[in-house]
Amino acid sequence: MEIQVAVAKVGQYAAPEGSDLLEMIERPNGGLSVVLADGGSRHRSVSMLVVRQVIALLAEGVRDGAAARAASDTLFTKYQGQAACTLNIVSVDFLTNTLVLTRNNPAPVYVSRQGQVDCLGEACEPLGISRNVRPVISEIPLEPGLMVIVFSDGLLNAGKQRGRQMDVCTLVQSMLEDQEPSPQEMADALLAHAVLLDDHCPADDISAVVVQALPKRGDEVRRLHVRLPFDLSER
Repeated sequence: MEIQVAVAKVGQYAAPEGSDLLEMIERPNGGLSVVLADGGSRHRSVSMLVVRQVIALLAEGVRDGAAARAASDTLFTKYQGQAACTLNIVSVDFLTNTLVLTRNNPAPVYVSRQGQVDCLGEACEPLGISRNVRPVISEIPLEPGLMVIVFSDGLLNAGKQRGRQMDVCTLVQSMLEDQEPSPQEMADALLAHAVLLDDHCPADDISAVVVQALPKRGDEVRRLHVRLPFDLSER
């Protein structure tokens, strides 16, 4: 098999650098982890604190849940409960041959396998609001076709200020029924629909991450492609 990771991300309309931060790291025992954090509007420093600590701990071999709890304790200590940050960690763990989903984000995670789309929406709390924050952790055996979709609240709340509603599950299900989208096509479609609901002026940062296990294609080369648009005149 091979793992493909796709990200589609856009900032809030007419706003400076947003608070949705995403990093990816190879795991010391094999596999990789994708970390998505959102410190809320105008709190990029909060997201940066969380992502830096989680990535550093994962690089040392600390388990995902423990890394999330440590970041929450650090955030609570620094801001005394006055700053919160949502967190998702998606890990492909070659030590256990599983996909590990660690969630401190009220937004659900969607899992597609064998034609069925499941919503993992168990109640959980963002990091930093107390000393007892625990993540919700799900572990799924790796199998061809397994797809996981993670996103920030900007996607889930798209269109809300205009009386519209983003139905992620229906959109995902319809795409899977009509075609076999690549992870990038799925992420792009989710982002495009969210931006459309916001009349092309996103009310918040919007991030969509799609991770899929697929039959191996081609050679043994690992590849990573990044596209980062920016306006030099605004720097």
